[in-house]
Amino acid sequence: MSAWPRPTTADIAIRAFASTPQELMVEAALGMQDIIASSSGIISARNAIRQTGIWEIQHPKGETNDRILVKFLEEILYRCEVEDQWFVAGQVMLGESMLSVQASWVEESAVEREVEIKAVTRHELCFEQLSKGMSLPSSWSEVPEFLGPGWYCDVVFDI
Repeated sequence: MSAWPRPTTADIAIRAFASTPQELMVEAALGMQDIIASSSGIISARNAIRQTGIWEIQHPKGETNDRILVKFLEEILYRCEVEDQWFVAGQVMLGESMLSVQASWVEESAVEREVEIKAVTRHELCFEQLSKGMSLPSSWSEVPEFLGPGWYCDVVFDI
């Protein structure tokens, strides 16, 4: 796992790490799903029959990665709630005005949920690159220190 729940004052948050911005978006999505699902729900999602397809998310040309991440996570919440699609894996392709995801999902109804995330917030939102040798210390015992090169994000969810 490359995403860890981290403390926040009112809601719930994650910090995720990856080697590329595209992989970071997937890690953040999987971290969000880990918050929502119960322990047995995560196991049932891994064992369920997967379906695949392309998910496309429009964004304004020149949109920053942090805002694209919010749109991607909101899309995952929408597909879970409305389309019965529980995201389990994916490959992200960032375009000038579209995010395309080769997504794998299982039926959401097969996954036991423990927490409801109402929204992805921009509070304390961060999507940054660390150069080789740069260190990102953690203020939270639950989250390890990260050593670059790579990317990290912080996302706070409204529950």
